[in-house]
Amino acid sequence: MSEGVPDFRVAIPARYASTRLPGKPLRLLAGRPLIEHVYQRALASGAVEVVIATDDPRIREVAEGFGATVCMTSPEHLSGTDRLAEVAERLGWPEDAVVVNVQGDEPHLPSALIQQVAAGLAAHPDAGIATVCARIHDPGELFDPNVVKVVRDAQDYALYFSRAPIPWHREAFGQGRVGERELPTGDWFRHIGLYAYRVAVLTRYPHLSPAPAEQIESLEQLRALWHGIRIYVAEAVEKPPPGVDTEADLARAEAECQRSD
Repeated sequence: MSEGVPDFRVAIPARYASTRLPGKPLRLLAGRPLIEHVYQRALASGAVEVVIATDDPRIREVAEGFGATVCMTSPEHLSGTDRLAEVAERLGWPEDAVVVNVQGDEPHLPSALIQQVAAGLAAHPDAGIATVCARIHDPGELFDPNVVKVVRDAQDYALYFSRAPIPWHREAFGQGRVGERELPTGDWFRHIGLYAYRVAVLTRYPHLSPAPAEQIESLEQLRALWHGIRIYVAEAVEKPPPGVDTEADLARAEAECQRSD
């Protein structure tokens, strides 16, 4: 455990089915399964416990083969958050424990970010969730609906998340005066989908009704805001590379491994 970082756990949801990259967690990257790379990143963060959550016996067999702790979960879960809630309940984690949800398709996720979200949540007792963001400098990112934007308050708590370019610059955006290489003066932030939860919030989450804005935007984190759960959003100490969703992503990740050797 790094100095100043409280005790926390990491749970890694891993599903075998993937329409764009079937068997993704077990695809090889630098000669090892993708999920093993993610597991090692989680271990390097200093977590007191790292668990892979899956509903597939093939993933369980491989994960236990490289020494991971595995928790088998229901195949009926609609989201990784639901799967993590089952893990927390099955393993009897205390309600005040901090759990970081590390996606199983991010083999190069900086361990420092895992520590950051855990420390951020521990330092803000009125928050139920913590996450991170990064500044947007490219207009293409700001207007890309696949890039989720976040607006924060003066204490860095989330006000809203959106696929739309928020905040909206009335003069520049409204009149179409956005440059190709730079944005007007202002602050825009991209949300990075890495979350730390308090177990009490995590186990409550699947029972909360979906928010109207969540259904419109297809952004699950809006459910928390709708139900009054505060989300602390720090600016990331390090921007992570993209995750692995396609064959092209896997090739890029392989190249990244070769560069780091």
